[in-house]
Amino acid sequence: MTGRNRVAAGVVTMLVMAGAWAGMAAQEKPVPKDSMRITIPGCARGVAFTVMESPEHESRSSVPPGRRFRLSGKKALLNDLKRAEGQMIEVTGLIRRGQMDQGGMPLGGGVSIGPGPSPLSGMAGRDANYTQVVLDVEGWRPLPADCPTR
Repeated sequence: MTGRNRVAAGVVTMLVMAGAWAGMAAQEKPVPKDSMRITIPGCARGVAFTVMESPEHESRSSVPPGRRFRLSGKKALLNDLKRAEGQMIEVTGLIRRGQMDQGGMPLGGGVSIGPGPSPLSGMAGRDANYTQVVLDVEGWRPLPADCPTR
């Protein structure tokens, strides 16, 4: 094989490998049976996320504006979200089906399910994350709007 042919073969090999990697990256990981994938627009502040009306006016979620989530995920991804504070974003992630009501809406916001008052019910008002649904973030994208200021 001549030097020119080796270079051409190397370029072709790299393109095939890059195409295979891109194909694997484009595939979403399977959703566990006890979870569901949602995509919601809103604003992140630390690990807190508040759902907002999408500036693109194409809502792909039935989660109402004002609903809050606690974000979890890979550290690098959460650090990227922290750098995007102040800008509206759209996050995609997994939540457990047990955290959803019968109509597909996230439970929380003071909702309690059980036979009687919880011994921790007095603490619920003090801990902002007590009733928040955890969203395991898989990805996000910026939206063309800024978050409202307090």
